[in-house]
Amino acid sequence: MLSHERVWAAIDRLAARHGYSASGLARQAGLDPTTFNKSKRISREGRERWPSTESIAKILEATGESLEGFLNARDDDLLPQQHTVPLLGFAQAGAGGFFDDGGFPAGSGWEEVEVPIASRESAYALEVTGDSMLPLYRDGDIIIVAPGEPLRRGDRVVLKTLDGEVMAKVLYRQTALSVDLQSLNPDHPDRSFALEDIEWIARIIWASQ
Repeated sequence: MLSHERVWAAIDRLAARHGYSASGLARQAGLDPTTFNKSKRISREGRERWPSTESIAKILEATGESLEGFLNARDDDLLPQQHTVPLLGFAQAGAGGFFDDGGFPAGSGWEEVEVPIASRESAYALEVTGDSMLPLYRDGDIIIVAPGEPLRRGDRVVLKTLDGEVMAKVLYRQTALSVDLQSLNPDHPDRSFALEDIEWIARIIWASQ
């Protein structure tokens, strides 16, 4: 039986499973950061407040979890699992020799970092520098990139051009000839690229918050 306590506990466990606070999970799903705040769960009059079905659908989509897994998970199997992935800075990502043509890590000598995500053999970490990805990602945040993951409109992605420019943006449209990206920061312009000018593009699957 569903209860107010069970649904909110499931949200907290889902956030922990993917290495987020409740507000971090909301941001990752494109919701207001205060959506899952403790203060939103009980009204001033003591009335129980429930999360909307839309907000639950968005966090399941953002994390790739099923509704059944979301509701039936236990505390002990939703604890973050630490995995080690290679770590690079954005400046290094723009240099040659670190990736193959598909955006997969290549070579050796990478630094490493532990992150609470399910293990993916090809995943690697990039450390954010500067403010071009505000307000979503701040200077020093770690984002995990997974080359080869299917891309959909609205996904947050990292793209590298043949000129060595590396950027993190939101995928707006992808056709047989071009890719259109929306900027995370309104102070930075949206970008469009012909596929022939792109070295690789990969989906962001996790970020420290």
